[in-house]
Amino acid sequence: MSQSVVTSDAPPSFVGPVLEPGAGVFALSSGGPASFGAQTLTTLSRLPASSISQYFAARPAAVEQILAAQPPAQEVALWWGDLDAERRTSLELVAPRLVGNLEGVPYTIRDTSNRTMLSQTISDLTTVMNSDAGRAVQQSAHQQLNMLSSISESLTADAANPERTLVTLDVSGQGRAAIVLGDLNEADYVSFLVPGMFFTIEGQMSYWVDAANELYCQQQIWLDRIESESPFVHNESVATVAWIGYDTPNLTNVGAIDNADQGRDTLAAAILGLQAERGNDQPYISIVAHSYGTTAAMMALSEYDFEIDALALVGSPGSPAESVADLHVRDGNVFVGEAAWDPIPNSSYFGPDPGAASFGAKSLSVSGGVDIITGQPLAASVGHNEYFTPAAKQCETSRCCALAEVISSSLKVPPPSIAHFRWHRTEKADGQTTSPASSASIDLVRARS
Repeated sequence: MSQSVVTSDAPPSFVGPVLEPGAGVFALSSGGPASFGAQTLTTLSRLPASSISQYFAARPAAVEQILAAQPPAQEVALWWGDLDAERRTSLELVAPRLVGNLEGVPYTIRDTSNRTMLSQTISDLTTVMNSDAGRAVQQSAHQQLNMLSSISESLTADAANPERTLVTLDVSGQGRAAIVLGDLNEADYVSFLVPGMFFTIEGQMSYWVDAANELYCQQQIWLDRIESESPFVHNESVATVAWIGYDTPNLTNVGAIDNADQGRDTLAAAILGLQAERGNDQPYISIVAHSYGTTAAMMALSEYDFEIDALALVGSPGSPAESVADLHVRDGNVFVGEAAWDPIPNSSYFGPDPGAASFGAKSLSVSGGVDIITGQPLAASVGHNEYFTPAAKQCETSRCCALAEVISSSLKVPPPSIAHFRWHRTEKADGQTTSPASSASIDLVRARS
């Protein structure tokens, strides 16, 4: 006997076989929402490649349902690896949105599928704009086209910049996207930039990618500096993720936790997907989050069972986490920056202020200083919205200091030699000091274990 695994109004003339729960590559899946996605993917793996198109045509809601109930990324990776080339090609052609957003599918495949989806949607919207559709329809198409054009433009980079891949794409509503700078498959250090309220694809995707590019460049500068002073670091690389993977709130809903719940789940899924993809070659993972995004990030790190290596929070309204001990961040590498005249951190709106001494985080100075590599002054951040403002160098103030702390605390070297970095204040001839956060200097000490 067979039955449809998709709870939609699919025509009875075409149904896919259902394997027993736990069969095939999803044997580790337990009950719960993800088991639905697991069984559906298993069904797809058993269909002839020529029937996959008919399967989705009969079930227009199938892709949305699978993505809403994704199996664990490790099991998806096994599932994709077991598919033959013909089935993979059919899935990429028929369901690019599914392939492009399914954690556990290789990033290069996801990038191709998401770009296909992006191109197809832009073409469809352009057709609507050139048609005689009503004003409301055309206005909606115009707004969505602006959103997707922002993503398309953000994917363009010249030869001097790192490669860019589109690993998340949702073309509905205000949209969701994640653009990676660098190679997630090979990078030794991976940083996720998580935004707060008012960050939309249409308005801020380009800006957020620029921020990720600046972070990429600054991290690589620091790695090059460390490599020049250490015999243990060779050709290490970075990747940064301009991540707008949830519906960021606006003034009408910023006081609610619902959007943070979504951000918690999608951010956790993205990191678990990265860890599954990298297997035994895990990168050093950090999160740099702002405002409402810090709430979502801390919820992910306290409510999901995975660990990252460092967390930098700026302008945080708090979260249910009571202290650093509640966050799954190795070695307590939690850094908190709070600018002058920023009222949000002291509000503790969603829970304890991570900048309070009782929380146990490390202070991340955003009060300005001097870049010890370039010698350029770094202006102080003021208020809630200048932590990442390039024009005033705030982007370097906050992000550069965060990555400096991150890299310095995480240099991976083989035993028996261990590299230790000591951060300290450096007094200059004119009496000024450079902050250990905004422009730290490095003492490399070799120690025998």
